[in-house]
Amino acid sequence: MLPARLALPMLIAVSLSLAGPPASANGQGDGSGPRAVVQETTSAVIGVLANGGLSTEQKRHRVEDIVYSQVDFDTLARLVLARNWSRLSPAQQKQFVDEFRQNLSATYGRNVENYKNEKVQIVDDHSEPRGDWTVRTKIVRNGSDDINVDYRLRQLSGTWKIIDIIIENVSLVANFRSQFQEIMSEGGPERLLQVLHEKNQKGEPLKAPAAADSRAS
Repeated sequence: MLPARLALPMLIAVSLSLAGPPASANGQGDGSGPRAVVQETTSAVIGVLANGGLSTEQKRHRVEDIVYSQVDFDTLARLVLARNWSRLSPAQQKQFVDEFRQNLSATYGRNVENYKNEKVQIVDDHSEPRGDWTVRTKIVRNGSDDINVDYRLRQLSGTWKIIDIIIENVSLVANFRSQFQEIMSEGGPERLLQVLHEKNQKGEPLKAPAAADSRAS
């Protein structure tokens, strides 16, 4: 299980990553690069979490709306499955994207009421191999240790999108990649889709990140 101190930071990080608005420039501070994507979405997501006029369900739905309208789940799914992506038929690939998206938003959406006025500060940003970009942030928690969160972005069709989130050296992509590889090795694509579908039907989350520092590739 995900440690309690990381549950809300993971919600914030995932929400921010899935909420990134379009941007089409280099990584510099020109208002449209990777740093700006993270900066601008911070205010939007924190605004939802801090809005006392919204019910828990309304907050969840708003986060889901942001997720479903903005994230490139096709890319995220390819990164998570890595070489196993080609083992799925086109129909299975579509089903996997839909099931994974549903489980991811449900997993972290259940923590919306745990928000306690945390703030997000950008620490720095730098280029990565193959043109990727990393934006380093920290979630400032009142009376508790701050949480380090790194976002890795890639420019896709002229738009910067976040492709991995690393919280205290825990990589979202690497965590789920390891889980899905294990399931695929036991039962192939059919078993993977069955597990995801059954968990979604029961409202059960996937295993939360434990310890990994691999980056998306």
